Amino acid sequence: MSAAQRARLSEWIPGARIVADRGWHGSVSAFVYEAEHDGSRLIVKAGDPSNHHIGRELDAHDGWTDVWSRDGLAARLRHASREDRVFVADHLPGELVDGTDAAFDPAVHRRAGELLRRFHDQASRPGDEGVLDRVRRSLASPHRIRPEVQEQVRALLDRLRPGTPELVPTHGDWQPRNWLLAGDDPARGLRVIDFGRFSFRSRASDLLRLAAQQWRDAPSCEDAFLDGYGADPRLGGEGAHDHWTALRLAEAVGTAAWAYQTGDDEFEAQGHRMIADVLDETEETR
Repeated sequence: MSAAQRARLSEWIPGARIVADRGWHGSVSAFVYEAEHDGSRLIVKAGDPSNHHIGRELDAHDGWTDVWSRDGLAARLRHASREDRVFVADHLPGELVDGTDAAFDPAVHRRAGELLRRFHDQASRPGDEGVLDRVRRSLASPHRIRPEVQEQVRALLDRLRPGTPELVPTHGDWQPRNWLLAGDDPARGLRVIDFGRFSFRSRASDLLRLAAQQWRDAPSCEDAFLDGYGADPRLGGEGAHDHWTALRLAEAVGTAAWAYQTGDDEFEAQGHRMIADVLDETEETR
């Protein structure tokens, strides 16, 4: 952390003791620590000048997370400095769902659907995500997508008419990696962390990570999630099917390109698999 960030923390939580490093593996632009101060457990997050996630987290905490935090389902912000890219929030009890059996528990996914619907329903705005342009920008960046696959992707882009669905507050990384479970009852114990990708997007965009990962092997989790959400945000409205296809394509191409640029071979392979899934399913429905 920078000297300015350390000075802020000394002002806010003097004498705090670092208990654990909670940073995501591979991240060099963000620091996440669990700390203890005056008998309270806290989370400290800081970012370097290249980190844009801290600002998004603070945007989310500017009223949008209240729908969860007032019930103890998301952390309450205690201190923050946008200028120095550092903040302190309450620590939430619970174990990370990712990597456990709970990640494939339909009851967990049903509750996740309920919580997400509560978040999405706070507001809506008209607009266009520019999802097709996102795919084209990723294709123009360094990557290892084969030329023939690029041609297929561009041909699909030319056919898609994704429409302009309403934009709502979205988490941006809605998946078990950002869910905590305290106890055995998801209806009481599921909590939400990490708002570094918060933004206004279409409702369907928050289903991308789940559809590409857990739901591929556990369709019962998808059914339970949609039951909890109360509808399928990928359906209905002009261009809804094409919008979902475009979102998946943007996620897939973006993953393959970003992972290549950062040297994450495993994640890059997932991106290529995601591209193949979209192209194969599109061909089947033509």
